[in-house]
Amino acid sequence: MSVGVVVPLPAYTLDPAAIAKKAEELGFESIWYHEHPILPVRSESPFPATGGEIPWTYRHFSEPYISLAMACAVTSKIKLCTGITLVPERNPLILAKEIAVLDRHSNGRFVFGIGAGWNREETTMMGGDFDHRWTQTREAIAALKELWTKDEAEYHGHYYDFPPVYMYPKPAQKPHPPVLLGGNARNVLQRVARWGDGWLPTRATPDQIENGRKVLDALADERGRDPESLTISVFGQPPNTTRQQVDDFLNAGAIRVSVWPNHTDTQPEMDNQLEQMAEQLLR
Repeated sequence: MSVGVVVPLPAYTLDPAAIAKKAEELGFESIWYHEHPILPVRSESPFPATGGEIPWTYRHFSEPYISLAMACAVTSKIKLCTGITLVPERNPLILAKEIAVLDRHSNGRFVFGIGAGWNREETTMMGGDFDHRWTQTREAIAALKELWTKDEAEYHGHYYDFPPVYMYPKPAQKPHPPVLLGGNARNVLQRVARWGDGWLPTRATPDQIENGRKVLDALADERGRDPESLTISVFGQPPNTTRQQVDDFLNAGAIRVSVWPNHTDTQPEMDNQLEQMAEQLLR
């Protein structure tokens, strides 16, 4: 079963290595960390899930790449995933190096789930152009691909402009780790077909996944891409998700489903919860 674990918030209270090792031993396919580097105390941006205030737990993110590096050191099979990296808030010259090293040391296990952000104040403080954040994200991904695949990489765009540079090592995966576009924006499937490798929807239903699969197949044909190269990974299902619900998503066209366990205060409590999830979802 292609079922992953999303590390719950607060995401830094337990050891990333211990969670990943336990998840791999139980047979989970992937482990997911997400990010907000900061969140403004005062914000007029509505929380996407509710349209209202930000839950208190949402203040407590870890740093995904440090956490995944710790997970990498004690595992050998489980995929190491971001769900998501806020691309407009990161410098692609630095991000290219972080991802390449993580992918290389994990022997090609990194999955690059990305997003453009929803909090205007945060994006602006971190140097992003909120009103054109997906255009900025597209440029950043284009720059990353140059850095990952060229011996002498350069990029000349509106947001990022650099002369030929050396960037080593290159990722283990060729040509680069898969780029999964998160969210349910109106144009997300068009973006996936143009410059992504997969869709990472949240709060989705099997019917939406089935329809998205059909749309991606059609868009791939239009652009001369292999439809099977454009994947769907369902992100962040609730703790009470059943095996039947996972099967419904997989039968609708997803290749994996990640489930969000409840937060626990201790590692033994998390281990117990992961064991229960594995019994429910993987057996």
